[in-house]
Amino acid sequence: MLERSCEKLQRKENLRETLQLLRNEAKDGQKAEELRGLLGDGSLLTELLQEEEPKVRKNAALLLGDLKMQQAAGALWEAYQKEMTLFVKSSYLAALGKLEVPDLTEAFKERMETLSRLVPAENEKKHVNEEIRELSKILTRIEGVKKHTFRGFQNPHELVLTTNHNSRNVTAGEAAELSAAVRRTVKPHPLGVLVYTKELLPFAKLRTYRELLFPIYGKGELHREPEAAAADIWESDLWAFLTECHKEDTPFYFRLELKTKMDLAERSSYARKFSSELERLSGRRLVNSTGDYEIEIRLLETKDGKRVPFLKLYTISDKRFSYRKRAVAASIHPAAAATLLRLAKPYLKEEAQILDPFCGVGTMLIERDILVPAREKYGIDIFGEAVEGARENAALAGEKINFIHRDYFDFTHKYLFDEIITNMPVRGKKTKEEMDGFYAAFFEKSKTLLAAGGKIIFYSNEEGFVKKQLRLHREYRLLQEFCIREKEHFYLYIVELKG
Repeated sequence: MLERSCEKLQRKENLRETLQLLRNEAKDGQKAEELRGLLGDGSLLTELLQEEEPKVRKNAALLLGDLKMQQAAGALWEAYQKEMTLFVKSSYLAALGKLEVPDLTEAFKERMETLSRLVPAENEKKHVNEEIRELSKILTRIEGVKKHTFRGFQNPHELVLTTNHNSRNVTAGEAAELSAAVRRTVKPHPLGVLVYTKELLPFAKLRTYRELLFPIYGKGELHREPEAAAADIWESDLWAFLTECHKEDTPFYFRLELKTKMDLAERSSYARKFSSELERLSGRRLVNSTGDYEIEIRLLETKDGKRVPFLKLYTISDKRFSYRKRAVAASIHPAAAATLLRLAKPYLKEEAQILDPFCGVGTMLIERDILVPAREKYGIDIFGEAVEGARENAALAGEKINFIHRDYFDFTHKYLFDEIITNMPVRGKKTKEEMDGFYAAFFEKSKTLLAAGGKIIFYSNEEGFVKKQLRLHREYRLLQEFCIREKEHFYLYIVELKG
C-alpha cells in the first residue's frame, strides 16, 4: 500500500488525498520507517513544496516533519520564506520544529520580531498567530525555558487565599493574626480571603487555603473575544507585576486556565487564539507553554457572565503539604483537613492519645499533630494501599504514627484514647440501611475505645444518621457542629463521651 501511494506521488495523482493517507500511515512507527526507506532522500516530497495547490504544499511539508527527514530542512526553510499563502506558512514551521535546526535560530528570532511588530488584518490574524505559535515552539525547544526567581515585592499588593465559602473565616482568622492593621489588610472575597500586604511569605505559609492567586487589574471589564481579552491582559498591570517580583529579564512561560461554561472545543479554540495573540502583543515576553510553565493566567466566569482574570505564580514555592506524596480517591485535601482541625482547635488536647479509625493516607493525623502536638497517634484503615501511603507520607512529614491495616470494628487496644478524629467514609454503593448500621456500629465501637470526657471529631455528610445515633446514644453529647459544604451537607461534628 505504501509503495502504491509513493508511485501515485511520482505520477502526481490525487496528491492531496495521497499525502493525507501517508500522514495517517506515518503515525505507526514501523510504517513510518518503511516510508522513509521508500522516499530515500526525500526529493519526491520536497519537489511537492513547489506545487501550485496550497494544500498539497502544506501536507507535503507536514509529512516531511512527521517522518523527521532531516535532509529536507533546507528545502523547508526556503519554501517557508517564499510562501505567500498565509495558512500554509505555519506548516513549514511545524515540520521544521521536528527537525534539528539550531543554525536557523537567529533567523527564527528575526521572523518572530517581525511578526510581533505586525498588526495583521482581521482575516489574517488567525494565520499570523499560528505562525507565531510554531515559531515559539521551535525557539523554546532550541533555547530551553529559563526559570525565574521570585524576590518578593517592593510595594504592597492584593492576593487572594482561596477557600471554601463556609470556612473562609478560618483563613481570615489565621491571616488576621499576622496583620497589625486587620481591617485594612484582610477582608472577605468571593473566592476566599483578600489580603493586602507587602510581606507575602508569612501568608503563603498558612495551611487552611487551597491556592494563592493575584487579581489582575486592567482598565475595565475583560472582553469576551479571545484576541481582545489578550489585549486587555497585556494592557493590564500584569507585566509590571511580574517584573517587580522576579529577578531575571527573560520571557515568562504561561498557561491559560479557563473556568467558564464553554465546552471543550470552545475552550481549546479560545485558549489557542488568546495565547497566540498574547505572545504576539508581548513580543514573546509572555510565551505559551502547556508543559513547562511558571505562571498561570486564570479566567473565572462569574454568575453574571463576566470573566475575571487572576494570576497564579509557580515561582512561589509551596511546601506546605510536601509530605503528601501518596493519596487515594477518597483522600481529603490537606488544606481541608487543616481547616477542620483549626475549627476544632479549642477542643484539641496537647499530648493527647489519638486514634483515626478510617485514616486513609494519614492526612488528618498529620495535620492534627502539626497544629497541636499529640503523644500517641494511631491510624487504622481496611484499605492496604492507603495504609502503605500513610506510612510513606508520615515518614516524609517527620511524624511517628502507628498505622495498622485492620477493620476498625475488630480493633482493640490496651488503653483508651483522648480523641477519635476522622474523615468518615462516604456512602458510595452502600444502601441507606447499610449506612444506618455503619453509623450505629461506629458510635457503639467508639465508646469502648474513648476515655471519659474524650472527644470524637469527625467530618461527615450523613447528618440524619449522625443525629439519630446521638439521640439513641445518650452517653454522648454534641458540643458543636460546623457546616462546611452546605450543598453536599458536609459538617464537622465535635462530640464528647460523657464522664
